[in-house]
Amino acid sequence: MTTLQYTTAGESHGPGLYAFIDGLPQGLDLDRDFIDSELRRRQGGYGRGGRQKIETDRVEFLSGFRRGHTTGSPLVLQVVNKDSRLDDLKRTPPVHRPRPGHADLAGSVKWLTTDCRETLERASARETAARVAAGAVVRCLLRSFDIEVFGFVRGGLEAMSDVAPDEHNWRELLARRDESDVYVPDEATSERLRAAIRQAKIDKDTVGGLVEAHVFGCPIGLGSCMHWDQKIDSRIAGAVMGIQAFKAVEIGMGRDCAQHTGSQVHDPIAFDAASRERVSMGFTRSSNNAGGLEGGMTNGMPVVVRGTMKPISTLLRGLPSVDLNTKQPEDSQYERSDVSAISAASVVMENVVAFEIARAFRDKFSGDSMTEVRAQYGAYLDLARQLPLETPEDS
Repeated sequence: MTTLQYTTAGESHGPGLYAFIDGLPQGLDLDRDFIDSELRRRQGGYGRGGRQKIETDRVEFLSGFRRGHTTGSPLVLQVVNKDSRLDDLKRTPPVHRPRPGHADLAGSVKWLTTDCRETLERASARETAARVAAGAVVRCLLRSFDIEVFGFVRGGLEAMSDVAPDEHNWRELLARRDESDVYVPDEATSERLRAAIRQAKIDKDTVGGLVEAHVFGCPIGLGSCMHWDQKIDSRIAGAVMGIQAFKAVEIGMGRDCAQHTGSQVHDPIAFDAASRERVSMGFTRSSNNAGGLEGGMTNGMPVVVRGTMKPISTLLRGLPSVDLNTKQPEDSQYERSDVSAISAASVVMENVVAFEIARAFRDKFSGDSMTEVRAQYGAYLDLARQLPLETPEDS
């Protein structure tokens, strides 16, 4: 059984973006409308630039898909770029003045060139369209087992929401998020953030922010404590930090743990026999400071992940830089960009978190077909609910 994994390919102004997904079981129904809706959400949000008016992102399956479901072979998907002009020197000229905060300078030196173009074309956040598509694909798998992921923008600058999603209110918050053009499920905070982005545009500046994802319905035991690279929080942290412009990631209480004692941080455990049939197996907590993860494994509580996106590094007014050919001081070159892409960042994080949850799910519940996966999942839940199991030593 192949581990669930994916890679992406493509450039910002190349023919398209591509994702190669391996390890999906045969017989998984893929909701193309849902996948396309996630791609549309990634394109949306207040403060986005002109590129979003050009592109209409939709998924196309190139292999591993037949009559609405996966075949078990590698799934290859494509998101076509309408603005495909990578080889047009008039429309995509060389870039010799690197942007502070971007990959331009490091990439140019790394590949021994004074043209930042080839670095920035791949480093561009346009690549995240492929990652969103891949995440939306595996969410079709998670949804088959009643595991749902909800992402949103908590805020930026001084505009921060105090909404507290839980398994009872998250669908209501999702509806409120979708009514907001900054993807904040809080009208007052939405207006303050919108005003901050509007002012940044006037100032020829940019705005970052804080995004959050919650995963509901995870069974206890996804991930492992046996090896550091199998810990699900390690995988999630790596996936989130791999998103363009992200500079921090937190699980649960995160950095605030440093300001509290152990008795204030750790979530007390209780047992409620009436809720034994739930995926938490009847184990309950009065708090979720751990963010649903302990020892690198899910503990039955919602998984809570928070990520910080820095302000976009392409400013209309430019920033102090140098010309790589002359080494003389120049302002950085402008590439068409956004004032704020924090709304899109929330969609990307939501979907990369989903992929890591799905990867851990497949590690535990393998099987070549959805029929086998369902059987393994059901057998595990039945056994876990029977604890303590009778062993030969007990008899």
